[in-house]
Amino acid sequence: MLGGPYHILAKPGDIAEKVIVAGDPKRVELVAELLEEPRLVSSNRGFPVYTGGYKGEQYTIACHGIGGPSSAIVFEELRMLGAKIMVRLGTAGSLSKDIKEGDIVIPNVACFHIGSGTISAYAPGIIPPNAPTYEVLVELVREAVNRFDKIWIGPVVSSDAFYAEDEEFINKWTRVGVIAVEMECATLFTLGHIRNFKTAAILIITDNLIRRSRVKGEEIREKILKTAETILESMKRIKTVKQQLETNHSY
Repeated sequence: MLGGPYHILAKPGDIAEKVIVAGDPKRVELVAELLEEPRLVSSNRGFPVYTGGYKGEQYTIACHGIGGPSSAIVFEELRMLGAKIMVRLGTAGSLSKDIKEGDIVIPNVACFHIGSGTISAYAPGIIPPNAPTYEVLVELVREAVNRFDKIWIGPVVSSDAFYAEDEEFINKWTRVGVIAVEMECATLFTLGHIRNFKTAAILIITDNLIRRSRVKGEEIREKILKTAETILESMKRIKTVKQQLETNHSY
């Protein structure tokens, strides 16, 4: 894009190749505490972006806001600034009575409504690839299995309208096997394929749409930190193109 990013006011060297993205600015602030010497590289429009060290590597933690349009801007600009892998640390609503608050869901695909605004703007008239990168998904599952008593792996739906998730919505998606609803994974996975960066997501269930129950954000603080560590440890095992070249040319 001519002139570079308009919203993330950072320089290319400020953004690491491996990035955790989250919708809640407070979640970003919390996860940034896991980094060594985290520095705030952008806070424009209330979207904090931190970069710091973790066990010898640089990582960025960035806020993407709510929904497809907001998150698409952030994913695009992070990619412009050098990001190669983006993993979403999000929350979701369960569409199964068996998946309870505090449970972990790892999406293997993100469904969306035909005509979904943001995705249709990128891929008019077609349903584009909307699955995470296999390599990242495998490492994320491998790490999560070792850290959590139980995880759920399955399809989620990315909804554009938080308050439109009524009984008809629930019935429509549960009939086709969708296990949870959130708002940004489909945009992330689709843009990963279009813009050539790797993606995955891990979601914490905060409410159950079947049982109409919910937990507050502060009640899952420790789960957020544990999930962030899961992402960081899994991304450590994934080599970027730069790291592969450095490995291949080391003597």
